[in-house]
Amino acid sequence: MASLNLLVFVCLAYAAFLFFIAFWADRMSTRGKSAAWMRSPLIYTLSLSIYCTAWTFYGAVGYAARSGLEFVTIYLGPSLVMIGWWWGLRKLVRIGRSQRITSIADLLSSRYGKSNLLAAGVTILAVIGVTPYISLQLQSVTLSFAIFAEADPLRGYNGTSTVFWVAAGLAVFAILFGTRNLNANERHHGVVTAVALEAIVKLAALLAVGVFVVWGVAGGVGETLQRIDASQIGQWNVDGSRWAAITFLAAAAFVCLPRMFQVMVVENVDERHLRIASWAFPLYLLLMSLFVVPIAAVGLELLPAGANPDMFVLTVPLQQGQQGLAMLSFLGGFSSATSMVIVAAMAVSTMVSNHIVMPVWLRLQSRRASVSGDVRDVVLLSRRVSIAAIMGLGYFYYHLSGGAAALAAVGLISFAGVAQILPALVGGLFWRGATRSGALAGLTVGFAIWLYTMLLPALGGGLLPEHILRGGLFGLSWLRPQALFGIEGMDPTVHAVMWSMSLNALAFCLVSLMSFPSPLERLQGAQFVNVFDHSAGPRGWTGSVAQCEDLMIMSQRILGAAEAQAFFHRERLRQGGRGPLPEPTPAFLERLERELSASIGAAAAHAMIGQIAGGSSVSVADLLAVADETAQMLEYSSRLEMQSAELTATARKLRETNEKLTQISEQKDAFLSQVSHELRTPMTSIRAFSEILRDDGQLSPQDQRHYAGIIHDETLRLTRLLNDLLDLSVLENGQVSLNMTAGTLTEVLDHAVAAALAGSERPLKVRRTTETETVRISSDLDRLAQVFINLIANAQKYCDAENPELTISATAAGRLLHIDFTDNGSGVPADFQQMIFEKFSRVSPERAGGAGLGLAICREVMQRLGGDVAYVPGGSGGAFRVSLPAAGEKAA
Repeated sequence: MASLNLLVFVCLAYAAFLFFIAFWADRMSTRGKSAAWMRSPLIYTLSLSIYCTAWTFYGAVGYAARSGLEFVTIYLGPSLVMIGWWWGLRKLVRIGRSQRITSIADLLSSRYGKSNLLAAGVTILAVIGVTPYISLQLQSVTLSFAIFAEADPLRGYNGTSTVFWVAAGLAVFAILFGTRNLNANERHHGVVTAVALEAIVKLAALLAVGVFVVWGVAGGVGETLQRIDASQIGQWNVDGSRWAAITFLAAAAFVCLPRMFQVMVVENVDERHLRIASWAFPLYLLLMSLFVVPIAAVGLELLPAGANPDMFVLTVPLQQGQQGLAMLSFLGGFSSATSMVIVAAMAVSTMVSNHIVMPVWLRLQSRRASVSGDVRDVVLLSRRVSIAAIMGLGYFYYHLSGGAAALAAVGLISFAGVAQILPALVGGLFWRGATRSGALAGLTVGFAIWLYTMLLPALGGGLLPEHILRGGLFGLSWLRPQALFGIEGMDPTVHAVMWSMSLNALAFCLVSLMSFPSPLERLQGAQFVNVFDHSAGPRGWTGSVAQCEDLMIMSQRILGAAEAQAFFHRERLRQGGRGPLPEPTPAFLERLERELSASIGAAAAHAMIGQIAGGSSVSVADLLAVADETAQMLEYSSRLEMQSAELTATARKLRETNEKLTQISEQKDAFLSQVSHELRTPMTSIRAFSEILRDDGQLSPQDQRHYAGIIHDETLRLTRLLNDLLDLSVLENGQVSLNMTAGTLTEVLDHAVAAALAGSERPLKVRRTTETETVRISSDLDRLAQVFINLIANAQKYCDAENPELTISATAAGRLLHIDFTDNGSGVPADFQQMIFEKFSRVSPERAGGAGLGLAICREVMQRLGGDVAYVPGGSGGAFRVSLPAAGEKAA
């Protein structure tokens, strides 16, 4: 039989081995020689096994023996999170890296306007919620020693001293390897490596016991299944409400437990590791739970009725005389307990030092932070004392509760406590309207109900008087802790979870809707909700009065001289290397705040930089209030400027549209008048002269020919007007048929120039660059010539230069060919440049010979040809550009 002394020796040797592994990993990391496997997805996945504490190692078997398959819910919750919500965890990890988050309290503080009050509240909730869990680990280790002590005839076992020394040893380990670096955002390679090793040990131990039970005791899989069917575990009794409640608690605790946040977010070096962990960690949980039911069923059959089922993993091998296997099982349970306690104490101590100790210390300082005591020593000392205090609270809870409760019951109490963080956490990640007031209200309501309905009744010891348990608070029966609002007969766990979480979420949503977030909250909300769109935090510092020397002194006291000097040197080089220190620009102050927040938390870093950047010796609360008012004024001013700019732009567009509509209306009226005039004039002439020819028989042949010529000319004029209107209508309706042929630009221009200037009385000199006109084009050459003729005729008609000239040039621009028609006149007035392509538009009605349809027809033609025609402003004269697709080759 293994002696108790041998067990203690093995335990100490195992602890020393963990010390060595942690020290070696830390040393390798410090020297920059960390192996690739230390940053691998395997180590990350194994570190997540911190979830599997003594509850899942010992308590799961006891849970199965008492409640059947309900133990599965403890594994089901995290598996659902990893498989179905890994994208939410990825968002958490991205926020943690971009905001340099140090804890779950720091994350909520940063999200809700860097509120230290909220962070302190979350820290207090975490401390109280984790205390039962630490007590559970101490209880499991103590029970393990007690089992071996009972089997040792020479035992001199004292349970009280065992709990004390276990708590003290775990505290020393956590202090040595959890507070070596002030920067809590850095990975603790030593602790993570030790946790990964312990994950392998506890999995191997549980599998070894399971294999022994199934094949060494039961005789095989078939015989094991028969024993399960014959036991009370084989009865399929499922309470749907408890399954749902406990699965929810397990999922919430997996996200919200400080130790899980530490290994899942803070210790993560690559968010891509989550992809592997999303299936590898559920597989790990499956292996951990694989033999739980067989061990429970065989233990119920072999061991006496009064045996503690939580210890079946130990007592079954001992009962079968397998001391070595029992020793391995003890090491597995010891690994489960120690890894949880170390990481939990490390994570919670960071929260306590950053959000309780540091703010109080800042308020007690009468001088500025830059010339105060060594902040680095204060933070490290506070973390070490916090670890010791947290372990002391676990020790106190163990004695207060008597240490006799089932492990699963204690674990559920802790899960329900930390789950109160969930509404504020999820709301902060996905709802920009969530406010600090809402988060505080939800946490307060949920914490109070959990405390009243679950924690205090479980403690006993007179903390909650009997008359309150039976008659309710203030004698009101509907305020009984386990029958709130008169609802009786409900399972206590389901009752507490339902009321605490529902009222927590309700208070969070209602207060958030009724309150208005501060400017910093809104800015942080955008950074968190849209974290994948934002890589930098909000710009909140002005830095105009900041003294970089003071910032340097303060940073040295927090980060250490070497790290602070290296950071300031990098920032100086980033700014161009001017001067001995970097300029206190807003970007620099933001990066400095983020660097400091990794050591002392976001709220404390914000306050300390605010004291220096503000150049004031007033309190932190006053500084934050002034900063909040200033940020609010700046944001309101910016919002008003944006709205004013938008209104101005809208008004300008409306004004331009109105002016354009007015011009179009005026042009329409003028056109109707002009068309009426143009139609009436030739018709009147035709009528008048035809009546003369009809009624006057005394006309000479010469007069008859003269009057007939006038009638003919007016008829042609009328025909041209009607043809233009018909041509424009056909083009606009898309009914035109294009005759696409190939040719050279030179041929089309030659024809257009000749046709446009034929018979013109006003001379127009045309200059051309024939070497660029040899390009081949594929188009409706007749329609294209019609456009060119119109533009040349307009230049001949409207160019007001003394010696009018028109320059025609062709240039290639990618897949387009540009042909520019530029005269040396005064050009089109700016007021008419947007209107000249509209129907009925005429720049100079007194000089116009038509109805203003020429350019409108040109635009429609070019659009049908796949090109465009536009006026080119800014030149010395009138300039039009015709763009059409180029054929891409030169003529021979």
